[in-house]
Amino acid sequence: MNDSPAYREKKRFFDSLITVYGRHTVMEALEDESITFHKLHLAESNRPEGIVQQIITAARRRGITIEEHTKAGLSRISKNAKQDQGVCADIIAPNYKSAAAYFETAPASYRLLALDGIQNPQNLGMIIRSAAAGNIDGILLPKRNSAKLSPLVIKASAGTLFKIDLLHCERLEEVLGRAEGAAIYALSSHAPQTIEKLQPGQRSIFVLGNESEGVSDAVTGLCNTSVAIPMNRGVESLNVAVTAALISFMPKG
Repeated sequence: MNDSPAYREKKRFFDSLITVYGRHTVMEALEDESITFHKLHLAESNRPEGIVQQIITAARRRGITIEEHTKAGLSRISKNAKQDQGVCADIIAPNYKSAAAYFETAPASYRLLALDGIQNPQNLGMIIRSAAAGNIDGILLPKRNSAKLSPLVIKASAGTLFKIDLLHCERLEEVLGRAEGAAIYALSSHAPQTIEKLQPGQRSIFVLGNESEGVSDAVTGLCNTSVAIPMNRGVESLNVAVTAALISFMPKG
């Protein structure tokens, strides 16, 4: 296995790329000057007209490298042949990192949010915003069964997407076991313990579950305990983004 400094640096760079796909999605991203692009990828079968021509013009204006691929080649990059519409792009996000690599050299103290099946892009964007503004060091973001980092997420995050570490993995189950010495808390409305009385450890991970089903059984099995947000007047639950905000602003000891 190649483990040279040059190889590691190259791997870090490609790990930092976020791929977005779809004609309107890519066009919206191109119109946002705050977003840095690595490459624009187009299917050879695209006709250079309409929105495709607008995408090409915008990319050339910004000096972005454009590569053409066969339809099959493009689908290998977008990983979504049914929805890429022959267009995808690589966005550079230095804070988009491998979760596995993070835990290999994790600091002595950290507080992370782990998202288990968050599907709504607006919720994801608002969670990122709260975490960036609060006392959170990073967000564990699985690629499977989760909202993608789309322009809608970027918009909902109000420009904070690139201000906090986003630690990507295929599944949460793959990386939670690598969090040595961490206390892992599942947020649950049925938990007997509330965050008011919680004293988080030096290494803490708070798991937020799917908008309708909560934390999955597989992930719950990897948590040390569950905690709840104290509720009044018979209110049963909060929006997951609101829950994330409350966790994000818990004081650090």
